[in-house]
Amino acid sequence: MSDFWRVYAIKYADRNTRTRADSFIFDDHPAAQHGMDYFVWLLKNGSRTILVDTGYDSTEANRRDRPILRDPSKALEVMNVDAAKIDTVIITHLHYDHAGGLDRYPNATFHLQAAEMAFATGPCMCHDTLRMPFTADHVCEMVQHVYSGRVVFHDGSAEVTPGVRVHCIGGHSRGLQVVEVDTEDGPLCLASDAAHYYENFLLRKPFPIVENVETMIAGYDTLYQLGGTQGRIIPGHDPLVTTHYPAVGQSGFVWRLDKGPDKPF
Repeated sequence: MSDFWRVYAIKYADRNTRTRADSFIFDDHPAAQHGMDYFVWLLKNGSRTILVDTGYDSTEANRRDRPILRDPSKALEVMNVDAAKIDTVIITHLHYDHAGGLDRYPNATFHLQAAEMAFATGPCMCHDTLRMPFTADHVCEMVQHVYSGRVVFHDGSAEVTPGVRVHCIGGHSRGLQVVEVDTEDGPLCLASDAAHYYENFLLRKPFPIVENVETMIAGYDTLYQLGGTQGRIIPGHDPLVTTHYPAVGQSGFVWRLDKGPDKPF
């Protein structure tokens, strides 16, 4: 069995009523339309399956008036993956669109940066602006998993399993971590929200939801150190992922990342 990992993006929602002002600080065309896609990521090798982030469910979609196209846990079925049997979930950060629906994974251990839990449960959450991207029920559910022994905390860089490593970058959220994956074609960096879009790290244009701008910008350099080239860095919400990487099967919502991109940017 191969020790290398295959990496897939699974799209579960999109939001096309946004503008570039919602995506970039100091943009030259702030009123122009700028869509956003929402993904979870699946890692598979010869013997194991790991999920990166859990997205959000219909309850959260209704609460925020941000509809989903499909429940992320159900979307996994097209990859012959049963959410209830997944034993390892990496949560890049605790924002609502990355850490919802945790109850769908009853046998999973969750990997999280200690700094993220401290941030999401600490005094910063007294401020509306910093609290807005979090959902209290999600955070409280993760706290319950801490008490039941189902959370592994990391402090900076760590190996989750051979070939899969996490690195704390922060910036967007204090304990945001990215995932470095060893694939047959070399390392791949799942940036999550360390870069929502390619433009964020290519042009060094920060995303407006930010805990620390300096840390966010410094994180762009870390993405290059981990991924090496643009095509080996996968932003968290860019629709370009769906046009530059090969589709998997006929579902229309799964793309393989470790063999792409299949066209130049």
